[in-house]
Amino acid sequence: MTVTETRPGTAGSQPAPNPGQRLFAIPTKIAKSPLSARVLFPIVLFAVWELSLIAVEEIWPFAVDVLPTPSEVGGFMWDEFITDTLARKNLYETFFISLRRLLSGFAIAMVLGTALGLAMGLSRATNAFCHDWTMAILAMPALAWALFNSIIFGFDDRGPILTVILAGIPFVIVNVREGVRNTPRELFDMARSFQVPQSKVIRHVLVPSLMPFMFAAARYCFSIGWKGLVIAEVFGGQDGAGWTIKFWYDAHRAHGVVGYAAFFVIFAILFERLVFEPISRRAFRWRPQLQTEVVEEAFGEHHEHYGEEETARHG
Repeated sequence: MTVTETRPGTAGSQPAPNPGQRLFAIPTKIAKSPLSARVLFPIVLFAVWELSLIAVEEIWPFAVDVLPTPSEVGGFMWDEFITDTLARKNLYETFFISLRRLLSGFAIAMVLGTALGLAMGLSRATNAFCHDWTMAILAMPALAWALFNSIIFGFDDRGPILTVILAGIPFVIVNVREGVRNTPRELFDMARSFQVPQSKVIRHVLVPSLMPFMFAAARYCFSIGWKGLVIAEVFGGQDGAGWTIKFWYDAHRAHGVVGYAAFFVIFAILFERLVFEPISRRAFRWRPQLQTEVVEEAFGEHHEHYGEEETARHG
């Protein structure tokens, strides 16, 4: 009997890439990386910003005196960062006030919305009773809640906090209700067949099934509540992030308005990266990670192989 030794590089294996292909693969890999895309986005944004100013200067020269340049906005943001400001409160005091109101309304909306969503998902009568007014609150814009609460409560914390609650709670209710409805009924039937206690059914069946919907509800509640809070502070506040951006608007300082809008974006990104993502990774650590890189590589290999076949066919 003859034993055949299979060595790398023989028939059936992929040919080794030549040095030129390896050299070309390095910039391609860098260009496809998420880090490169994140670094490239602000560069493209600033380039479009500068080109837009040049185009506006050619079409409407008077607007250039009003529109801020990236250097003006960056200088303003640095001054705010080092607390060199003309506003009543500095950057950190401003966002601390708004964050306190946002978290208060967010917590209340999550607790009440989760309780009502569970009740509507588990009871048809409760769902029929609460469905219409939930849809009515969902259809109401945050601007209307901000104006209404400013008229009733004036310039204290109650108006902005209530605006956060009313803007965010319908998203929590709807997501939690749909999570309960989408829980596989077979799991409850199996738990009932094995006489699993109700507390363990809730902990090991219902709660894990609800977690994706809960995180979606939390993100919606936070983002919509943050927008409602800023609007409420613009119309009915005497401090906070919304009031401060209105202060710079009233002072006719466009670079201040754009700078604080950029602070809003930075705040939302940091909250997502430092709060939501770590909690989400911990809550879903039992789930297998989606291998997006493997799928992308397989798609690329298939595309290259298809291109080689087409070239051979037409050649």
